Amino acid sequence: MSAKVQVIFYSTYGHVYRLAESVAQGAREVADTEVELLQVAETLPREILEKMGAVEARKAFDHIPIADSKRLVEADAIILGSPTRYGSATAQMQAFLDATGGLWSSGALIGKVGSAFTSTASQHGGQETTLLAMSTFFFHMGMVIAGVPYSTAELLYLDEVSGGTPYGSSTIAGPRGERQPTANELAIARAQGRHVAQIALKLAAK
Repeated sequence: MSAKVQVIFYSTYGHVYRLAESVAQGAREVADTEVELLQVAETLPREILEKMGAVEARKAFDHIPIADSKRLVEADAIILGSPTRYGSATAQMQAFLDATGGLWSSGALIGKVGSAFTSTASQHGGQETTLLAMSTFFFHMGMVIAGVPYSTAELLYLDEVSGGTPYGSSTIAGPRGERQPTANELAIARAQGRHVAQIALKLAAK
């Protein structure tokens, strides 16, 4: 028996992409797990991205395939990553989720595993509210929600400022995006990927 995991993210400057890579890496560490790393489509025009200074940063993940909401049904676990926008997911991620009405009406995602991760500019800039807001999608789809268990020791590491919550992994980008995910934050992201993949395997075996 094997499990398929889709790690789907939106990233503006690459912080969430870095987390997504680590989430996918953690999931791949679980035997008999097939992992896809995908990104949601950009909805902002290039001229706006240029004004935001995001064009150059986005080149780092231009090669990642675009996610298709219709293919969510193929996955045993879906892990979504998005920066916060005022305590919730970005419009790009929300547009992707808004296209899943057919999956909701058919119950196609019932019983699959759902999990989320995020990035904020500041330490208390909406990490937990964003993760909880994204989880409403999983609830409405009838999915099994997984976060990061406290057996992940990095959640309790207090020697430096760090993201990471029991609701999902996270990073702090800084007000100008100058801070990159730390080793501690990436370790939490890998733990999340492993945890979700392990649950997906158990459910797939039933």
